[in-house]
Amino acid sequence: MRCTAPFARGAGAFAALFGLACAFAAGCGNAPAGARVSIRLWAMGREGEVVQELLRGFEAENPGIQVRVQQIPWSAAHEKLLTAHVGRASPDLAQLGNTWIAEFSALQALEPLGPWIERSSTIDSSSFFSGIWDTNVIEGTVYGVPWYVDTRVLFYRSDLLERAGYDSIPAGWGVWRDAMKAVKAGAGPGDFVFFLPVNEWTHVVIFGLQAGSRLLRDDDTRGDFSGPEFRRAFAFYIDLFRDGLAPPVANTEISNLYQEFARGYFSMYISGPWNLGEFARRLPPEMQSAWATAPLPGPDEDGRRVSVAGGSSLVLFRSSRHKDEAWRVIEYLSRPEQQIAFYRLCGDLPAREEAWQDSALAADPKMGTFGEQLERVVSTPKIPEWEQIAIRVQECAEQAVRGAVEPDSALAALDRDVDRILEKRRWLVEHGRAARGRP
Repeated sequence: MRCTAPFARGAGAFAALFGLACAFAAGCGNAPAGARVSIRLWAMGREGEVVQELLRGFEAENPGIQVRVQQIPWSAAHEKLLTAHVGRASPDLAQLGNTWIAEFSALQALEPLGPWIERSSTIDSSSFFSGIWDTNVIEGTVYGVPWYVDTRVLFYRSDLLERAGYDSIPAGWGVWRDAMKAVKAGAGPGDFVFFLPVNEWTHVVIFGLQAGSRLLRDDDTRGDFSGPEFRRAFAFYIDLFRDGLAPPVANTEISNLYQEFARGYFSMYISGPWNLGEFARRLPPEMQSAWATAPLPGPDEDGRRVSVAGGSSLVLFRSSRHKDEAWRVIEYLSRPEQQIAFYRLCGDLPAREEAWQDSALAADPKMGTFGEQLERVVSTPKIPEWEQIAIRVQECAEQAVRGAVEPDSALAALDRDVDRILEKRRWLVEHGRAARGRP
């Protein structure tokens, strides 16, 4: 008996310690029942500040989930996200610019969302602008849910257009160009019509997409800027400068965009939704009825009046240990009422089409132009190298505008540069075909 008693006491102590160790180990991997799960959301710029207010409602509905928001400046966001992925320190979910989706999906950083969307009663592709939704689809797989949207439309001086004999912006390039010439004829000495900053790539790319160019060819492994579609668009773009309708200057060469628009130095400008508020605030009161917005004209009156698809999406990271909880955040922020609240807080346009029925959007014709244009948007090539290519497009266009090189030579050089940028991608695609036994 004296031999068994110490053993029994020792066995009991060992069992207690073992149970405590198991509980501690379980606590390291998963939160105990009833504990609050903490998830991390990275959001950029003003959106990172505003979303914290919206998430109060989410946490009230989901008392077991705490959302910790980290606000990141846009200037540092791309590098910080890459560093976090490499260092295995990614957040659970994040705001991601639509043009970054391809890059982070190629890095296998993002969770494919197909299974989550199939089970969702909140999120369905039909509720979103189709061109915006498409920016999140890479090779048939959905990696993001649109959070807010962006595109470009035409801001113009309606009073100067009417004085030139036009009551609205024509739908086709040819008639639009005639209208610009008519406005130019009534402009003052040294004034122009169309401000197309030569340090931006967006405008010439939009014209190319409108002309039917895919910008790249051969499974996005080579440039197609010398193709007939983009050449047509490039000629239209360059001629606007050659004919004195657009000044060959960069944004930095304009002292004050809004003052120059008000005084008539130019009367047309392609821009995004953020400038609705800026034009309303910065133009004098007597000018508020003298400007309007219009969808972008296309090559032909009944042709492709498209613009570029932009904005940000919400993504899940594969490394997250709380994907269910993070997905609930995405569903919450995707509700139409939350989309409207988000718009009212920061002015970002809703990604859900239902939200556009709200009076704050539906009653404003200048805002309605964006809703109309968002029905006709297309994405730029969905490859990680696109931003690098876009810089070369801008440089090439500026050289041609300033007369440093002939347009056809500029486009041939651009294709050569793009082919070099895509050399690794081309190798991977070609070897992938060979591995599958395809030509």
